[in-house]
Formats: sequence, C-alpha cells, structure tokens
Amino acid sequence: MSIIPSFFGGRRSNVFDPFSLDVWDPFKDFPLVTSSASEFGKETAAFVNTHIDWKETPQAHVFKADLPGLKKEEVKVELEEGKVLQISGERNKEKEEKNDKWHRVERSSGKFLRRFRLPENAKVDEVKAAMANGVVTVTVPKVEIKKPEVKAIDISG
Repeated sequence: MSIIPSFFGGRRSNVFDPFSLDVWDPFKDFPLVTSSASEFGKETAAFVNTHIDWKETPQAHVFKADLPGLKKEEVKVELEEGKVLQISGERNKEKEEKNDKWHRVERSSGKFLRRFRLPENAKVDEVKAAMANGVVTVTVPKVEIKKPEVKAIDISG
C-alpha cells in the first residue's frame, strides 16, 4: 500500500511512482469523450500488439502471428477476393469483481485485424492454417515457375 495517495485515481497509473511506466491520461474521465472513442483506443492497442512475421521460402509464403492466450475458435483466417489474406480475432477483457484492486493493466483486449495483399504467385486454393502454443501459422504455397525449356542447336560448318 502506498503512503502517497493517488489524486488522479484509476487503477492503471500512479504519477508518484518513479518505477511506473504508465502515463497519466488527463482526458480519461472527461465527460465529453464517448465510449466509442475509448473502445477505438482499446481496439487499436490490440491491433498494434498483434505481431506477424511474413517470410518467403522457395515453396511458400509463411505467416506467423503471435496470439498468446487465444484459442483457435477465437481467431479467423480468411481470403478476400482471393487476393488478400486477413487474420482477425478478439481478446476479451477480463471480468472485474467489486473487491478487486488492480495495480497494473498491460495486456490489451479488443478486436484485432491484419491484412496482407498476396503476390501473384500465391496458390490461394491451397492455403493452410494451424495453431500451436499461441502462434497461428498460415502457409500459402507458391505457383512453381517453370523455367523455359532450352534446346541446344548444333552449329554446322
């Protein structure tokens, strides 16, 4: 328990704590800020925190998304118009009890959405997705580019 009271309230920050990385938000409880604006901020936080790697191998494009704490039922992998890979889902906010006292809230909640335009060499009919240990792996095979057949011609003379 702190001997210095928190005049700015809230459960997220304490401006008097030199070790706190949280920043006081002067507009947090401002009456003109609508709930949709605060929801947008939460969704943006979840969106920003969804880290995805995209690598290209000789056989495929491989996407890996870190989604800790989510079940595969909470994640969607979709193709839009056969050209855009979309990975989306939602992290639900933890239920608050009356007697709970939060000291820090750093895990984001809300919806997230990431979209990637696939290159022309993607085989969109053979896309596969798997999830293990909080990581979604989407594999998009590539069309094999056939090298033109070269025929050697003998030179006479």
